[in-house]
Amino acid sequence: MMTSAKKSYAGDGRYPTSYYAASRNIIRTPVKVQGRIETDICVVGAGYSGLSTAIHLAEKGYKVTVIEGAQVGWGASGRNGGQVVNGLNASLSTIQRRYGEDAARFIGGLVQEGGRIIRRLVSQYQIDCDLKPGNIYAAYTAAHMKELEAKQALWRKYGMDDHQLLDREALRKYVNSDAYCGGMLDTTGGHMHPLNLVLGEARAFESLGGAIYEMSPVTRVDHEAARPTVYTQEGEVSARIVVLCGNAYLGDAVPKLVSRVMPVSTQMITTAPLGEELAHSLIPSDMCVEDVRYILDYFRLSADKRMIFGGGTVYGGTDPADVVAKLKPNLEKVFPRLKGVKIDYAWSGNFALSFTRVPQMGRIGANTYFAHGYSGHGVTGSHLFGRTLAEAIDGDTARFDVFEKLPWYPFPGGRMFRAQYSTIGSWWYSFKDAVGW
Repeated sequence: MMTSAKKSYAGDGRYPTSYYAASRNIIRTPVKVQGRIETDICVVGAGYSGLSTAIHLAEKGYKVTVIEGAQVGWGASGRNGGQVVNGLNASLSTIQRRYGEDAARFIGGLVQEGGRIIRRLVSQYQIDCDLKPGNIYAAYTAAHMKELEAKQALWRKYGMDDHQLLDREALRKYVNSDAYCGGMLDTTGGHMHPLNLVLGEARAFESLGGAIYEMSPVTRVDHEAARPTVYTQEGEVSARIVVLCGNAYLGDAVPKLVSRVMPVSTQMITTAPLGEELAHSLIPSDMCVEDVRYILDYFRLSADKRMIFGGGTVYGGTDPADVVAKLKPNLEKVFPRLKGVKIDYAWSGNFALSFTRVPQMGRIGANTYFAHGYSGHGVTGSHLFGRTLAEAIDGDTARFDVFEKLPWYPFPGGRMFRAQYSTIGSWWYSFKDAVGW
């Protein structure tokens, strides 16, 4: 029989009661910002974006200080599906149609870079995060398979020939489910323990001389000053340059960024250990899997052979009343053999959605940079944006300038009605998935 899962995250800055928090391999002692701190560069947010930026700058010799409102990896970086999926939420075809061939060629040339950065950091700094290769896109319908065929062809056009189409029987060698009619393998994808990755990155940054202050929520940022200042509840940090990487959890601390993104909640559950035999029979490849529906499911096996299963969205970033009740039917649809399986953990977390589904990078004030809006594809995108921000701060703005110039749009309906607008839109795409359009 299924037992009740542990409670979702608390709002006091401590980690959610997730499987990741329970199995993390680095325990930190948080140090708060107190009084006034002077630094060269101040990065707000100790998630993937912030730490990628900080590491790349520290490797160049900069004095960098990172401020985190809760604990390292407390937000999306420590709660996500742990899937290294190449690309942005907006497809290359969408980018080509919306922004032109030059933009599509530029983005097509770097969408796999985030995964390479992750593998480099894991190897160079010996980060223990169970990193494994390969991810699968799973199709429910013939229409989904046509989407995958088009994606394979388009990525080949931009020099990426890493995708292998799979029919129903070929897919079973990777994920053994009757739910799918086929899929596609990306050999350059992968999966890992996301919280252990970000904790390992924090340790790597500190080994380079960087400083991290946790449990220090940002109350406001003076980004108009020649030397911007970040204010927290108990102190302030003055820097030559500030980089804002709070993403979905920056809140109202920087009013100019509020209208650019919307927090969206996604949910996850983790089973009790399944044992080697059952786990292997379900995902023989031990790769991560996501389907290609608009509101998708995503899943993989943990190192100790649990099924980690995620999906669902709540626009506006609120949590559903019962995560297990919401996700378990989807898990059992994909894997009927897991009907009645014990669920040990259930939690929610927010990602930042941009209206265009393209992440944003830019400046507010002369010396304050920001990056956010990965729209559910933040594991690789955040690492790429961190490197790009570091390049710009170091004087090479070529790639930063391209992203900064991409147009962005506020959500229709403003802050009050943006969630309702997005929910209505999601109904339409869910209907198309259901009828096989």
